[in-house]
Amino acid sequence: MLLWLVLVAVPLLFGLYAQMRVSSAYNKNLQIPSRGHITGAEAADAVMRRAGITDVEIVEVGGQLTDHYDPTHKRLALSSDNYHGTSLAALGVAAHESGHAIQHKVGYAMMGLRQTMMPAVQIAAPVAYFVTGIGIVFIGSIFGGLMLKLGIAALMVMTVFQLVTLPVEFDASRRAKIELPELGIIDRDELPGVAETLDAAALTYLAAFISSLGNLLYLLAILNGGRRND
Repeated sequence: MLLWLVLVAVPLLFGLYAQMRVSSAYNKNLQIPSRGHITGAEAADAVMRRAGITDVEIVEVGGQLTDHYDPTHKRLALSSDNYHGTSLAALGVAAHESGHAIQHKVGYAMMGLRQTMMPAVQIAAPVAYFVTGIGIVFIGSIFGGLMLKLGIAALMVMTVFQLVTLPVEFDASRRAKIELPELGIIDRDELPGVAETLDAAALTYLAAFISSLGNLLYLLAILNGGRRND
């Protein structure tokens, strides 16, 4: 029970806290307009153009915080609030996604590794918990042990992917915090609002890694316990 609390429950609570914090920080700074009244789409374009990027399409997508950069199609997608908005949150998110475009252009190694891992993660994600659940139910059997090992292998892929994601996201936020004031899109005293939004978002990636690692260690402990019982 103690092991479950430390490795599973606590990381889960941390993840919920991270989600609450990013929602709070984003919604707070979404209400604070920047003095320059530049939209997120305009900011993303300016950041990328400064880096010599002119072949990335900026598009509007539905939802909230659905923003992402697609390196395969060279498309930067911004949710409506961030595409049209001039808030500190909108500018921070837009510049962050532009940071991913810059990473792609300069050949940032960790981003390349993350993209290489993507197909494996897409397979591992649905396998990990479904197969693991079967393995735990039948833990005393050869079949259960095999399923548990397969689930652990899938979860291991996901954990490594989450680890690789951390420097990619942190670096994109670092670039955003540099580019926005240097381009004159925001004033220096507006940077804390942008940083609060991006730092809260970064916490969710850290929480995802900790949760994935905790689950992996817990399952390894279950597998090891099953072996001892055998």
